[in-house]
Amino acid sequence: MRHKITVSGVGCCLVDILYNDISFSSESIKPYLSQVRGDGGLTPGMLVFREEFEKYCGKPFGEVLTNIAGYRPYNKIDIGGPSIVSLINLAQLVGKENCEVRFYGRLGNDRPGEFLLSALKKMPVILKNYKISEKDTPSTVVLSDPSWDDGNGERMFINSIGAAWDFMPEDLDDDFFDSDIVVFGGTALVPNIHDNLTSLLKKAKARNAVTIVNTVFDFRSEKNDPLKRWPLGKSDDSYGYIDLLITDKEEALRLSGTSAPEEAIDFFIGRNVSSFIITDGARDIALYSDGKLFRKTDVTRMPVSQRVTEDLAGLPGGDTTGCGDNFTGGVIASLVDQMTLMDCRPDLSEACIWGIVSGGFACFYVGGTYQEKKAGEKLKRLQPYYELYKLQTQ
Repeated sequence: MRHKITVSGVGCCLVDILYNDISFSSESIKPYLSQVRGDGGLTPGMLVFREEFEKYCGKPFGEVLTNIAGYRPYNKIDIGGPSIVSLINLAQLVGKENCEVRFYGRLGNDRPGEFLLSALKKMPVILKNYKISEKDTPSTVVLSDPSWDDGNGERMFINSIGAAWDFMPEDLDDDFFDSDIVVFGGTALVPNIHDNLTSLLKKAKARNAVTIVNTVFDFRSEKNDPLKRWPLGKSDDSYGYIDLLITDKEEALRLSGTSAPEEAIDFFIGRNVSSFIITDGARDIALYSDGKLFRKTDVTRMPVSQRVTEDLAGLPGGDTTGCGDNFTGGVIASLVDQMTLMDCRPDLSEACIWGIVSGGFACFYVGGTYQEKKAGEKLKRLQPYYELYKLQTQ
């Protein structure tokens, strides 16, 4: 009989405003591209703050956006953010009867906030201490170029932290820390949580929670000192309290202060991260486990899904928004399943398969959040890709 798992998450939850088919090579966007790290300009795959971007451009944001995208409207407005999107995917794959998924956060008293709250209430996630702030609802303008990176696609992000500034460590109640799994997702965009990650992770481990951290581009640190290693909380002690770290290659290099993925891997192992996954877009992922949470796994690499790649090749252009967030949700969903159904330690490679097919599947729809018409729909659509991936890697 399954034991119902509780998962509580905190971190980035915002309104995504999506503009597709923006050519990163066009003349209209060139004046706004970054020249030096942390200068406030746009860089494929990276994030800047709206106020810094306006300073860099020397023009109001609306005028710059019109210069880049023309007068056409956005393609979609959606639930976005590494924390909430991953939690929604987790809840969709595992189901309410097997897992209670909670999210803690802030939104603004404005029209984007009304949209976000209405959209979230339709998702299988419980909102906890999700209060209204006087600041604007957090948002990100997402510029997407499906032809970038040899057709694999990429995005550029212009973010407004807004109400997320008002979320404090004391807003995380006992229910949060008493959860089976706690997830800190994209906390670089929730500054007061990110700056206190060391103590929050330590507290969660003291309550015997499984701790998961999935990262987002930390423009605050990048702007403050582009040559300095990004901090994760008050000290590197944070790493020793992490059961699973999920990060992409660029973020791994910034966190470790290294110039190659192999060096970043050595850094995380040396800082006693129990297990970690480093993604790299359409290229192989790297994973490792010391054997405490997951079965011991030496540094291993796993490819993306061939079938997803083949199916995407027949489409006019995929949207990579939310791929990494859905990857994280797929990994956690597999962890939950393995924790409830198996007597032995979970298998990180098995969890990564669900991450890989979840992340790949996100390219088939616009925006990171999949809108189910009925419960179980997304799992049913992912299952064939999971089975084919197992055959691919035999």
